[in-house]
Amino acid sequence: MSLTAKDVEEIMKLLEGSSFDRLVLEVDGLKLELERGGSGAPRPARQAAAPAPAPAAPAVAPAAPTAQARRSTEAGLVEVKSPLLGIYYRAPKPGEPSFVEVGSKVDTETVIGIVEVMKLMNSVPAGVKGEVVEILGQNGELVEHGEVLLLVRPES
Repeated sequence: MSLTAKDVEEIMKLLEGSSFDRLVLEVDGLKLELERGGSGAPRPARQAAAPAPAPAAPAVAPAAPTAQARRSTEAGLVEVKSPLLGIYYRAPKPGEPSFVEVGSKVDTETVIGIVEVMKLMNSVPAGVKGEVVEILGQNGELVEHGEVLLLVRPES
């Protein structure tokens, strides 16, 4: 049995709706650890050591509400949010140009980044047509489901 990104997202929703602050799940050599509401600073994502028998999932810690605070005050901007919890990448591969930059024109299908979940790379479409005004997602950093990755000024 393997867990899909959708499975992990559903498990996260169940944890959020429960009274538990921590969940450790082991399935066929795969270990998934989720935390919420803990004290102290958020921990960085753990990476599996190569060659690991099974990929390790990142530890989930509560996000600081001001960590990726929206800086632009322009009215009418559309927030493009992460559809998944995982590691956000702005480029298809290390050393290659980013998918988008500030000033780039995007449409609903334009890929603006990749979110890696359990070694699966998931393309993130802009979902809106317009111009990129601000990029908030940090390359190579853990992003949460619903975290704002960038701001787009929609075409009128």
